[in-house]
Amino acid sequence: MPGSRLRTLSVLTVVVLVGGFALAAFAAPMDADQGFMQKIFYLHVPLAIVALCGFIFGGVLGIQHLRTGNPDYDLKSYVAIHLSLILGIGTLITGAIWARASWGKWWVWDEPTLVSFLIIFLLYCTYQPLRFSIEDRDRQSRYASVFAITAGVFTPLNFLAVRLADPLIHPRTLDSTDNLPGAMRWAFLACLLGMALLYVTLWHFELAHKQARARVRALRRRLGGDEGVRGRSAAPEPTLS
Repeated sequence: MPGSRLRTLSVLTVVVLVGGFALAAFAAPMDADQGFMQKIFYLHVPLAIVALCGFIFGGVLGIQHLRTGNPDYDLKSYVAIHLSLILGIGTLITGAIWARASWGKWWVWDEPTLVSFLIIFLLYCTYQPLRFSIEDRDRQSRYASVFAITAGVFTPLNFLAVRLADPLIHPRTLDSTDNLPGAMRWAFLACLLGMALLYVTLWHFELAHKQARARVRALRRRLGGDEGVRGRSAAPEPTLS
């Protein structure tokens, strides 16, 4: 993405996020039971939704990589999963804070929604160790894509199974529009859009950073390989990091 478009996207992300959180803080009504603490919902739920969608997005890019053999899709899939893991950490932290305030416990193991997200998160935590345990670049990218596809299919199936289960403690806020009336719904949608824009913006920034690093490494190899000028050999290309 050109720099001007990326700057525009960054500004739009800040505006939508700030606007969404302002709506959540000042326009959305207070919860009768939890008070102001309930407003962490406008951060926690968008984080979870965007993180799960990012994992699926990584699987779609993995399919494109296996189909075309284009290494750009492998890099894009890696960045998508990496960012979703970061958002997943935020989801778990904000969820624990909300659980402590609402239920008096940092974690409830018999709640399927919480445990299912943790399972998905831990599954993707094995992605990078698996990837970087393989030295061969071609095998590394192929195995990583297969992992991304398999885990990407598991993610919505796991979520669907949980949603069909009998609800226990965790609220099912999105099951009905009646659960988010008026200002609450608009605040939530603005926060969700802002979080999605944040993910897309960070994805483009990290992708541009890694592509720039790859170009610098390639230039250094060419300069290092010119023994008549530099007097040293090129270093081997490292794996994706």
